[in-house]
Amino acid sequence: MEALKIGWIGLGNMGNPMVQNLLKAGFEVVVFNRTKDKEKELIALGATSGASPQEMLQTCDMVITMLSNDAAVKEIFESENGLLSQDNPDKLIINMSTVSPETSRYLATICAARHLHFIDAPVSGSVKPAQDGTLVILVGATDEDYLLAKPVFNVLGKVSIPVGGPGKASSAKLAINYLLGLNLQGLAETIIFAEKSGVRKEDMLSIINEGACGNGITNIKANSILNDNYPAAFPLKHLVKDLRLAKEAGLDSPLIHPLYDSYEAAQKEGFGDEDVMAIITSLRNK
Repeated sequence: MEALKIGWIGLGNMGNPMVQNLLKAGFEVVVFNRTKDKEKELIALGATSGASPQEMLQTCDMVITMLSNDAAVKEIFESENGLLSQDNPDKLIINMSTVSPETSRYLATICAARHLHFIDAPVSGSVKPAQDGTLVILVGATDEDYLLAKPVFNVLGKVSIPVGGPGKASSAKLAINYLLGLNLQGLAETIIFAEKSGVRKEDMLSIINEGACGNGITNIKANSILNDNYPAAFPLKHLVKDLRLAKEAGLDSPLIHPLYDSYEAAQKEGFGDEDVMAIITSLRNK
């Protein structure tokens, strides 16, 4: 399987380290990014530059997209010289971007019309797990297509979890990011309440993380809170997008509406490009 030639479209904070891991594992990788400067580091590590998405699909065994939103993904599929601009039957396309379930089903449908195989495979995890190859990969695919993609998933993540057909993985991703938002909003509110009551944030974080309420994300975000510094492992604006997509997909629970409003307000206040944990700064200003 090491002879697989992989096309990769999208070299942002997640895509770049994921491609590096594929190169380290011995895969041949062709990269494409609209901002060509982002390709240079990976070319120096052994990747090659693709002329267009269409050319990549012709010459690679599979093409993976890792882009910022639904519109960007659809453009790569449907634009002139896009993935579907010519017939390449039986090739495999994997979208690892977080998009709506509706978009994933749409992409699966238009791929099937061209006799292409399609997998939606969004990931749970941010930059550090992407660097470490410890992402959790959520997979919407047929059994046959999953087996084709599994050697790649094994490099990129610590586990890949098939959850059903097209769109199901996207639904699972929106669900887990809803829980992420709840966790961080709750953590922020807890720290702020404790501080206002005279409890140091250092002590409150120890109480949380040494007890049953501690979890992976409360541990990961502790240093940011202690240092009051929020470099973007997962930009807050992306969570706003994901919560909006969850609402549009039918999430209408008691907490989704105030949660979305809180993060949307933080984005409007200028925290969109900071880490999602910057919600605590927004809430302190209330």
